[in-house]
Amino acid sequence: MVLKLYGFSTSTCTLRVAVTLSEKNVPFEFHHIDLVGGAHKQPNFTAFQPFGQVPYIDDDGFILYESRAIARYIAAKYASQGTQNLLPSEPKANALFEQAASIETSNFDPFASGLAWELKFTKMYGGKTDEARVVTLRSTLSAKLDAYEAILAKQKYLAGNEVTLADLFHLPYGSVILGIGVDEFTSRPSVARWWNDITSRPSWQAVKNGV
Repeated sequence: MVLKLYGFSTSTCTLRVAVTLSEKNVPFEFHHIDLVGGAHKQPNFTAFQPFGQVPYIDDDGFILYESRAIARYIAAKYASQGTQNLLPSEPKANALFEQAASIETSNFDPFASGLAWELKFTKMYGGKTDEARVVTLRSTLSAKLDAYEAILAKQKYLAGNEVTLADLFHLPYGSVILGIGVDEFTSRPSVARWWNDITSRPSWQAVKNGV
């Protein structure tokens, strides 16, 4: 049975799953969830995703939500196909991966997603940008990326010299903030090299404009 991905074509979390599926050469059926129409808050959706958020997957009856958990599951289940070692199994390599994944979750996502909300999504929903929050978020993200520069000056990717899910997790929100004019990448040569590397991957090129 083909894996089913329930999400919104251009949502950041849906794209995080889609790029992982692409890296691992996993065929899937995409089921569009109408976020604008509120389909994600309806009982037939929240029965599978109780928070009313996208995406979730149905893998032959196995239901899983939260994009990073889904990506880990896909990388583990299909370890032998597609890009190797997206989720390393050797203990030290796995520890370095989890360290890098934690960096993304704690030191990148809150600030990148916050900027995306303030500068793009708030306006889409008729709200007003909190300019003071934008200044704080951007300043904090800049400081975080100084640490990225130090890491990436010594190695090719965040967990070492092989690409992992931790790198791919940055793609959706990183692309959003660059698209709205927040460029904290190009002024840092190692970060710029890393960003150009991961955004040029065929998997991201295949899904970046929507699933």
